[in-house]
Amino acid sequence: MDSPQTYRKIIHLDMDAFYASVEQRDFPEYRGKAIAVGGSPDGRGVVATASYEARKFGVKSAMSSRKALQLCPDIIFTRPRFDVYKQVSYQIREIFQRYTDLIEPLSLDEAFLDVTMDKQGIGSAIDIARAIKAAIKEELNLTVSAGISVNKFIAKIASDMDKPNGLTFIGPSKILKFMESLPVEKFFGVGKVTAKKMHELGLFTGMDLKKQREDDLVRWFGKTGHFFYRIVRGIDDRPVTPNRNSKSVGIEDTFEADIETFEELNAILQRLSMQLWGRIGKKEISGRTLTLKLKYADFVQLTRSLTLDTSFDSEEKIYSTAHSLLSKIALANKVRLLGVSISNFIEETDFPKEGIQLALFENYR
Repeated sequence: MDSPQTYRKIIHLDMDAFYASVEQRDFPEYRGKAIAVGGSPDGRGVVATASYEARKFGVKSAMSSRKALQLCPDIIFTRPRFDVYKQVSYQIREIFQRYTDLIEPLSLDEAFLDVTMDKQGIGSAIDIARAIKAAIKEELNLTVSAGISVNKFIAKIASDMDKPNGLTFIGPSKILKFMESLPVEKFFGVGKVTAKKMHELGLFTGMDLKKQREDDLVRWFGKTGHFFYRIVRGIDDRPVTPNRNSKSVGIEDTFEADIETFEELNAILQRLSMQLWGRIGKKEISGRTLTLKLKYADFVQLTRSLTLDTSFDSEEKIYSTAHSLLSKIALANKVRLLGVSISNFIEETDFPKEGIQLALFENYR
């Protein structure tokens, strides 16, 4: 862990139910109601973001819209407006820039800030986070949750501890105890399948991980084992990196039970396509190459790719291309993983600035 004199001040900021909150802000008829931004329940749509009113009924991101409707019969579905979300994200980032130049956007609604150098001389990272939260509320009428600590990993976990509109600080003296008590499901890289494996090994908390030798963690979890060994001790030296460029954006699903029919795979592919389209919109990018990834139960992996002359600019184009690639594969075994990704990015122009905001919000629906 960093020595006291070299502690960094890292803030992770995560907008609260961003897409849904923008819709409720812009359309009064949605305020106080359960809404889901995503696909229609009439087909195989997927929820991209649910309002907090909908979440009370158990509606979650990546859930099928049909399931969301079953849980919350009065839910209102609305399609994503990524151009609007990008413009709002630009305004949010302008607020961040008042306080630091070290900003690492993770998506439209999420970013790391390193405020160690403190542009405005405020001094306290907690006070800086409060100032940012107040500015976003006053200027944009939206709320954001903040996590503050000495590194990115812990700051990110902290931002999720008191949502919505929360602020959580985990100071140096509390880090080790915090990490030891943290459920393994909260660790980076731990999804359902890895969590299940950890539980089978008797690993349920950070303390359980901390008791293991590093070479055992690597044997069980590959290179990620090194990360687990360090992070449970509060060690995360990754810098906040402005303008970090991704080579690809993708999403994949490892199934708890292997799948053997095209019908099941196709249903999952539709969900993944919706989620991937959402991620592309969040990252303000577009790409020309789609790659389908399939892993059999015996861990044999196949990939199929297709490059277009133009970019993948819609959920439908992503799904239809991925479906075409999938349909040409003769399944040789049960499938344990399916994934889809976009690469070969096309640089987009900068966000529109002054004079564009009203045009984006008027007559859009």
